[in-house]
Amino acid sequence: MKIEEIMVKMIRQAGGNHDDISHFLKVHSFAHTIGLLEGLDARTQYTLEAAAIVHDIACPLCRVKYGNTDGRNQEIESEPLLREFFKDTDIDKDIIERVIFLVTHHHTYTGVDGIDWQILLESDFLVNGHESEKYRNRVQEFRKNIFKTKAGLLLLDKMFGNDM
Repeated sequence: MKIEEIMVKMIRQAGGNHDDISHFLKVHSFAHTIGLLEGLDARTQYTLEAAAIVHDIACPLCRVKYGNTDGRNQEIESEPLLREFFKDTDIDKDIIERVIFLVTHHHTYTGVDGIDWQILLESDFLVNGHESEKYRNRVQEFRKNIFKTKAGLLLLDKMFGNDM
């Protein structure tokens, strides 16, 4: 399944929610860009981009079930939604499992075990920092404690330099 096909499927799944669609498209764009700038191999790049597209798959459910999209609730609720989303696709099982892992940890900032997870965290923060004052107020903290990639740090500094 091509990245573009995952994107179209996720747009359909979003049910016309423009904010959700815009958010994951922006996260994907940053993940794509940072991954390329960091020189990821094709398989890791694909895994990262797939995870970036579906990283908030649980948001609609969380809004109904919990009344919010708290990151921890998203992590808890994502796995069955992702298994259904990727059922009957031609994506390698190990890639699907890594995407599930990344999505179920995309608000967990400790124990980062790979460049794909690191870039997903950075990409999501870059977008959340623009969309949410809660995150924007944490730019310095995230720059110091979370961001690690050269490309991610460059983007963070260029985007939020005036806030630092």
